[in-house]
Amino acid sequence: MTAADTWSVADAKARLSELLDTVGRDGPQTISRRGRPVAVVVSLDEWERRKRRQGTLAEFLATAPVGNEDLILERDRGGRMREVDL
Repeated sequence: MTAADTWSVADAKARLSELLDTVGRDGPQTISRRGRPVAVVVSLDEWERRKRRQGTLAEFLATAPVGNEDLILERDRGGRMREVDL
């Protein structure tokens, strides 16, 4: 994020049309309040592309880095089953 990609809330409100043109031309723009980033404006095409589901949960889990390849998960078989009121 560069200063050129950041708009204050006041500037974003006053120059909304310019902000939207910049998003379409240069990509996502950050809006800040009191110097802190609070929102990002993206084009509709970018939003649609990013929210599209890519693969299944099983595919994600199969390819996700575990961080510790020695991780072993075991179920505690010594305990009693808990009772559930239906």
